Amino acid sequence: MTTPKASGTAGTHEGLPDAMREAVDAFARHLAAERNRSEHTVRAYVGDVVSLLGHAARAGVTAPGDLTLAVLRGWLARRRSAGAARTSLARHAAAARTFASWAHREGLLATDPGQRLASPKAHRDLPTVLRADQAEILVTAPAGRDDAVGLRDRLVLELLYATGIRVSELCGLDVADVDRMRRVVRVIGKGDKERAVPYGLPAERALTGWLRHGRPALAGPASGAALILGARGGRLQPGAARRLVDGHARATGLPHTSPHDLRHSAATHLLEGGADLRSVQELLGHASLSSTQIYTHVSIERLRSAYEQAHPRA
Repeated sequence: MTTPKASGTAGTHEGLPDAMREAVDAFARHLAAERNRSEHTVRAYVGDVVSLLGHAARAGVTAPGDLTLAVLRGWLARRRSAGAARTSLARHAAAARTFASWAHREGLLATDPGQRLASPKAHRDLPTVLRADQAEILVTAPAGRDDAVGLRDRLVLELLYATGIRVSELCGLDVADVDRMRRVVRVIGKGDKERAVPYGLPAERALTGWLRHGRPALAGPASGAALILGARGGRLQPGAARRLVDGHARATGLPHTSPHDLRHSAATHLLEGGADLRSVQELLGHASLSSTQIYTHVSIERLRSAYEQAHPRA
């Protein structure tokens, strides 16, 4: 297995003392094979650990067994001084703790200094959420176009809002992942976890138009089983989907809007419509309910804003 390396870390990795380089390579294999972490997570954690070990090596540490709490804290302090965001610092601390715990279990560290490494709490801004009328304007923006790209765009917008799935999940859909009898899509989410997400009649109509007239017009040798295609016939890529969403938002006079904003909007509108929190958690594919609870705060803030504008004694 080739050790994943985050961009900009290859030189640091090669410059590490042998014992450290071997340790980080074994750690990468552990994350990918034994803990079944996604490629993105492995790359991020390995990049963090390479940075940590590079800092340790500059401080005179030559082997994982010499890592101390002071070294871990010193590395985080340098990342903070370099302007790392609180969310990034929280991930750096998590990566350091995971590596130290693994190294201790493997006998590379006599004690686990990561157990005493505090993690800065990530400040969570409330997500951007469209009003229901704005969401309708956006998802119906391509309605007047009956060419292949217009039909594709309509499906992308309708499915993102109808299901609340991530843009990577949308682009990963195959034709066989859609159960049109039950109006459900089979989604492979983070950690290769599978879930079924329902969609409504507007998305079904968009899907019908795309499969009958749009996809056949764009399909080619590179299409494979992909449900949604790019202009050249290959599977639609997340970057192109993001540009598609924002382009239609700007064309309709809406502010900058991303696929994730449509995900936020779908979750908030579900809760405002009476859906329970655990059902929304399952639909979104959140591993923890705390990730879904942010949408209750969004709903409360929207309610507070409406109250202050409308109530005479607000």
